[in-house]
Amino acid sequence: MTAQAAAPSQAARQETRPNAAAKPVRWAADAVATLREGARVRLDYSAQSLWRVDRMIEEIRREGPPYEAVEGALRGFGAYAGEVIVRQTGAEWWATGGEHWLRTPDGRMWDPIDEARRCYGGHGSLRLLCRDATAPG
Repeated sequence: MTAQAAAPSQAARQETRPNAAAKPVRWAADAVATLREGARVRLDYSAQSLWRVDRMIEEIRREGPPYEAVEGALRGFGAYAGEVIVRQTGAEWWATGGEHWLRTPDGRMWDPIDEARRCYGGHGSLRLLCRDATAPG
């Protein structure tokens, strides 16, 4: 998919940062606070911290709760990964139809929230998504 083909619709362009970022930024901050207070895990918005997030998702997956029980946590983990990418690349959050994704300065589109869902399914990695998103396009 080319950057041109991935360009959001006019409606999506109208909801750019900070409006599109408001929810994911809050979800990420909530995830950081919850982990700090509940699990005594500190996340610092570094790419290295995504190793820990991937491991936590794997531990949750092994425990086997239904998706509905962990959906909010996964959204927070994905938003956290997105904020790591934003801070490293200057990416911007975009939103339309209730979905949130990132656009890096080189025009590539990323969906860290969906990647967190894929991690829970055993088929994704927030650490590798960040590595790919921060690599030159």
